[in-house]
Amino acid sequence: MDLALLRRISPISIILGFALTLRLWRLNLPKGYIFDEVYYAKNANSLISSGVELNQQGSAEFVVHPPLGKWLIGIGIKLFNNNEFGWRISSAIFGTASVLLIYLIAKRLFKSEFLGLVAALLMSFDGLNLVMSRVALLDIFLMFFTLLSFYFLVKENLWLSGISIGLAISVKWSGAYLVPLLLLLSLNFSELNIKQSVKRVSQFIFLPTIVYLLSWSGWIFTSNGWSRNSGSNVFSSLWKYHQEILIFHRNLAQQHSYSANPWSWLVLGRPTSFYYQTPPNCGATKCAQEILAIGTPFLWWSAIFAVAITVGFYIKTSSRSAEIILAGIAGTYLPWFIIQDRTMFYFYAISILPFLILAITYCFDLLLRYGNYQWGINIFVAIVAINFLYFLPILLGIEIPYSQWLHRMWLPSWI
Repeated sequence: MDLALLRRISPISIILGFALTLRLWRLNLPKGYIFDEVYYAKNANSLISSGVELNQQGSAEFVVHPPLGKWLIGIGIKLFNNNEFGWRISSAIFGTASVLLIYLIAKRLFKSEFLGLVAALLMSFDGLNLVMSRVALLDIFLMFFTLLSFYFLVKENLWLSGISIGLAISVKWSGAYLVPLLLLLSLNFSELNIKQSVKRVSQFIFLPTIVYLLSWSGWIFTSNGWSRNSGSNVFSSLWKYHQEILIFHRNLAQQHSYSANPWSWLVLGRPTSFYYQTPPNCGATKCAQEILAIGTPFLWWSAIFAVAITVGFYIKTSSRSAEIILAGIAGTYLPWFIIQDRTMFYFYAISILPFLILAITYCFDLLLRYGNYQWGINIFVAIVAINFLYFLPILLGIEIPYSQWLHRMWLPSWI
């Protein structure tokens, strides 16, 4: 390649190219539905064909999450047919876009191109982000729209921030936990008045509600969805349906071999295995093939200390950047502790990941303020990259000798 052309290619373009390549490589494998794809990919195909979730017999199906994430999966199916690549491609695109988003946020928060690139690299080197970008589940879309709402917040475009959090809620209800935090972050308490308060309520309550209702358009404008005719009108029927969904979530306390309490998420106590096989004729006495939803350990374990440091400096300085990062962590993580009886999985922590990375980047910003420690930051990123590459076979489902798989099971709870 021409050297002059290489110089014109921006570093973020290279990072995005790397991230997209990993997310598209052998995206059609493994064959068949893995983990909860059996629900979401099928629901997505039904939405595209019928406008509402129906089972294989054509009857209304009870679903427990809003439609937007499944509509996005369905777009991939519409473009590339109802196959593994089709139902996973949207996740790959949104997962890659999250790398760009965190670059833009970090660059703006810390006013540093270097730190923006560091944040993007850390996101592209995270195992959980990679795995969730290669499966037809909803959480990558929830994470993306949550991050998008914070991007518009730091740009002070609060109407678009409100739309974005409305889109997040339209993927999963857990996005709603961030609404009061975004509202508080957007208020200027030194100049607070009725006009500003009404405007903020419009931006972060009324507008997200409208966006959320629009996401149910398929159910509203068809007549064969679940509970569609249970009330006197379409909105009372929708309200009754939501009551059914709420009851389901409140009572979801089934035992599952991969359930993980939120206390264990940051330390990677119980990652989720999406796929595991022992393929025959693999060239070794025994082989393993796994897709393990797990964050890059060095990155996540370092983030625990970074969050503690961010809290300390926020208490001392009331830094706006620290405030935004900690609000993101609070809204995506702390609510899960209120409902610990519910069945939960580690991969829900994908929504926390961007703010963990931003906490690390905040600490790097402190290092650069107190001295020329860019070399130390480069070493940290290199160690994360090496750690990521070491775990890559069990992130992508590559066949490896069982002994090598076992070496990557650093904790007994990972097996």
